[in-house]
Amino acid sequence: MQDNTAVTQPPIIRAPGHVPLVHKLRGEIVEGVHYGSVLVISPDGRITFQAGDIDAAFYPCSALKPIQAVAMLRAGLPLDGELLALSAASHPGEPGHIRGVRQILATGGLSERDLANTASLPHDPMTRLEWIARGDGPSRVAQTCSGKHAAMLLTSRMAGWATAGYLERQHPLQRMIADTIVGLAAQPTVAVAAGRCGAPQFAMSLLGLTRAFARIASAPRFSEEGRLASAMRHHTDMASGSRPDIAQLMLAVPGLLAKESHEAVQVVALPDGRAVGVKIADGSERARLLLTATALALCGACPEPLAEFTAALALGNSRTAGRLRVTGKLALWSAAASA
Repeated sequence: MQDNTAVTQPPIIRAPGHVPLVHKLRGEIVEGVHYGSVLVISPDGRITFQAGDIDAAFYPCSALKPIQAVAMLRAGLPLDGELLALSAASHPGEPGHIRGVRQILATGGLSERDLANTASLPHDPMTRLEWIARGDGPSRVAQTCSGKHAAMLLTSRMAGWATAGYLERQHPLQRMIADTIVGLAAQPTVAVAAGRCGAPQFAMSLLGLTRAFARIASAPRFSEEGRLASAMRHHTDMASGSRPDIAQLMLAVPGLLAKESHEAVQVVALPDGRAVGVKIADGSERARLLLTATALALCGACPEPLAEFTAALALGNSRTAGRLRVTGKLALWSAAASA
């Protein structure tokens, strides 16, 4: 699918104007406030709800991976199914993920030595214990972004580009990714920085990220975007990463596409292009899913499967330990919709 959407204004480099979105309560006392930004867009791309700052530039971290994967498909990445889903995942390093990464590398005659991502132990607790018990140390293949890096290497090999230096910003692969971001987000990038795994991170707005994700989720089946969306939907164990709530959310809502990042960024989209984007200001995770599911229900997703995600989240083992609830404009919108 070609990017025909006119490029709009770039994201604005400024301190984001986040607003209170979720309260943490103990009894009826508010003892914590999560600030952030959220938006909902309709199938035709209109903004139907927004709170906070959806135009400020930020780095989407791992939420960028599906866009990077689309760029790789356009450049000739020869993957489908679970290995394609793995190329867009933040995986926990379970045995199946590590086998998949090695399979991607082997497809291009590559090895773990070619990977340039940071090394780490697996995120999955059981796998990490087994890893340590064997005396294994941090490894690039076990690191959460290794599926993306293996796919970047394979893409470079298939396109005839150098595999050494594949993370350099002027490498043809990274230029292809930058162009794909501009096309899908319909706005130019304004800054580039190194991500935690070493790959370039391109600054976007929450609006641009959500718009790009909506286009991937609603793309024709046999387009590059459609192939990726199908792979992620059918292989949630590969695509959902180290957070099981993402897999649960995708399984609960038919056709949903979802991706998160460690800085409390969340983007979800339905096959018709309805989409939700969330950023929690301080990167705290506990408000992310409640906020996302509430906005998703209000943009027309069937509310019954979302009930377990939108219920006020209890914290701790007693009634006095605390709970979370949405507040501000989103709470008002939710009350009006359910009245």
